[in-house]
Amino acid sequence: MKIAKIVSNLLCVSVLSLGAIATVSAHDNAYFDSIKSANGGQTRMAGVYHFELVLAKGSKEAKENPITVYVTDHASKALATAGGTATLTIVQGKNKSTVTLLPSGTNQFTGKGVYASNANFKGALTVTMAGKPAEQARFTPFAPVKAAPAKKEAEHEHHH
Repeated sequence: MKIAKIVSNLLCVSVLSLGAIATVSAHDNAYFDSIKSANGGQTRMAGVYHFELVLAKGSKEAKENPITVYVTDHASKALATAGGTATLTIVQGKNKSTVTLLPSGTNQFTGKGVYASNANFKGALTVTMAGKPAEQARFTPFAPVKAAPAKKEAEHEHHH
């Protein structure tokens, strides 16, 4: 009976381990690049966080443009950025700059940086949430993902 219990426990641990490995592998860069992001940016995972980097669309020339980083957990729940800090190091060709991003809104860091919106954009994001260790994510090559479509009301819905 004791051997049967040990074998049963080992099987449970094996199944749980495989589930954890599958979950982790599902969150690699290729996975994030294959799904639609909530705000039309590119999503990366670092630690327990998902960071979605949203850049200005259609800026062909390097100029000052807005930068927004949305912070969520693995269940896509918005995480408060108040008290946190963030920087984004931008590399495009021979140009390199670091932008300080400030907490904004519920789960955002925002700022402005000089960049062109193209596939040549490379970014290294460092985020320190309040009371937590710093996490880093790399956005290279940057490839914006189409935003998830908004839900449409039923075409024949009757309103009073």
